[in-house]
Amino acid sequence: MPPSRQFRGAFTALVTPFTPAGSIDEAAFRALVRRQIDAGVHGLVACGTTGETPTLSHEEDESVIEMTLAVASERSGRPRVRVIAGTGSNSTATAIRSTRRAAELGVDAALVVAPYYNKPDQRMLEAHFRAVADDGDLPIIVYNVPGRTGVNVEASTLLRLAEHPRIVAVKEASANMDQIATILRDRPADFSVLAGDDTWILPMLALGGDGVICTCSNEIPGEMAELCEAAFAGDWEHARLIHERSLPLMKANFAGGPNPVPVKAAMSMMGLCSDTLRLPLMPLEEPHRARLRLILEESGLLEPGNVVAIGAADRSRARSRAAAAVHA
Repeated sequence: MPPSRQFRGAFTALVTPFTPAGSIDEAAFRALVRRQIDAGVHGLVACGTTGETPTLSHEEDESVIEMTLAVASERSGRPRVRVIAGTGSNSTATAIRSTRRAAELGVDAALVVAPYYNKPDQRMLEAHFRAVADDGDLPIIVYNVPGRTGVNVEASTLLRLAEHPRIVAVKEASANMDQIATILRDRPADFSVLAGDDTWILPMLALGGDGVICTCSNEIPGEMAELCEAAFAGDWEHARLIHERSLPLMKANFAGGPNPVPVKAAMSMMGLCSDTLRLPLMPLEEPHRARLRLILEESGLLEPGNVVAIGAADRSRARSRAAAAVHA
């Protein structure tokens, strides 16, 4: 496990809770961030897709980033978890400005999605990411999600980008295992490859991946951290157990509506935040809501203080064996 890789483990793509009136629920957001840190998650991503960034203003983006950093820094004497800010845009100039501002606020890296809607080719994609890396003042995590952007950052393009000193990782959500395997085989030794699809965490870890930027860790942060730590420690049986127990929730989080519609419904049922969304997104409908509730009940997530049924002793065992490697 190369210690030079900056990003390893489970990074939660945070939801942005709203009040019934549609403004950011700051108290709920701060409580969600504290819950993540208390559960042992390795990092936090503010203003990603799961955070409904397309509906946030630039001022709201900054507010969410500032709150994340403030809560992450509350406990003196403990290392602050890594904080990543989503700063991507289909305008290169806007992405550079947002990345510079995130750097001023103090985040550890920028998650930069491939430009969407204007559908640049591979030459243009490479130029876009290089420009943001050159001028954005932060380490860059390329976010490849063709299902949302309409363009795929091909393996050959990504591997050229990985040679840039500021392009340090990729969130790979192409659902193309041939592409992912090629990247994992041919990447520089210090380049992190993170899963962008929750159900692909275990396969990517088995191929040498470094973790995940995760949706379901909004609900089960400790379990996703533990899954990564078990894999890093070589305890594949335990990692597989967590994967199998979490798989129904992972799949339900993407059933019945686009992310984050289902995960917000789940978190509302768990009493963590409301399921208020900003148009054009709307709350989850039946029968998906009933199915989601059943999965949460079967997982023990609707009972106060309960989590997915993985023993605390097992959790402590996995963490104690792998903590040094994860945080290297």
